[in-house]
Amino acid sequence: MYNNIGNQQGVPRPPQAQNTMQSPFGDAFYGAGSGLIRGGLGAYGEKILGSSSEYVQSNISRYFSDPQYYFQVNDHYVWNKLKVVLFPFLHRGHWTRITEPVGGRLSYKPPIYDINAPDLYIPLMAFGTYIILAGFSLGLNGKFSPEALNWLFAKGLVGWFLQVSLLKMSLFSLGSGEAPLLDIVAYAGYTFTGICLAVLGKLFWSYSYYFLMPWTCLCMGTFLVKTMKRVLFAEVRTYDSSRHHYLLLFIALAQFPLFIWLGNVSLNWLF
Repeated sequence: MYNNIGNQQGVPRPPQAQNTMQSPFGDAFYGAGSGLIRGGLGAYGEKILGSSSEYVQSNISRYFSDPQYYFQVNDHYVWNKLKVVLFPFLHRGHWTRITEPVGGRLSYKPPIYDINAPDLYIPLMAFGTYIILAGFSLGLNGKFSPEALNWLFAKGLVGWFLQVSLLKMSLFSLGSGEAPLLDIVAYAGYTFTGICLAVLGKLFWSYSYYFLMPWTCLCMGTFLVKTMKRVLFAEVRTYDSSRHHYLLLFIALAQFPLFIWLGNVSLNWLF
């Protein structure tokens, strides 16, 4: 249809193209040059994108790991892990995580195969249990309300964040912040297991709180000291013995005010 445009009446006819000699060498050079440009840019772009994707994946795996890893648990692991957290003095095994070769490099075994591996199942369940027990405690005192649950939820998240910040800052102060963030979140979340035990004891007998709270603080401090010493601090590049021990002592002592603050079920930020 478009080839017959010159035969239509009243339509100007396009000018005839001048006859020029096309050099076969020019076409060859043009084709080769464009091929080299396209090939070079493609390889360079692929190299950039490939390296950037590898960089992103390596940093994601370094700082966040695979979330599915932290939920590979079973009943046997949960029971034994609770015993390690609540009674660390009775743990006779080692505190070092077990590694295995995967894809030409060493990787940690999941929690189902290693009692020392961190998980997020117990911390999340303990956090939810803490909200329920605290709300039930407020109900017995006639202070329960939906707003109170929101308040307790926010208070628990702040306490969890403070524990994570404490562990993260301890690693940074030693010159290493390369531990996966979800590892630190999991270790910090075990705090709620001891708090749940203390709040539950208070519901049955109010005076038991004054025995359970110091015990759970001591156990959590011991658990974190053992864990940070054997697991997290093992990746620190610079080692200072005196500074190392002072930080471990500070982490253990910091559990007491944190536990007392979270264990005091009230609608106030302080006490």
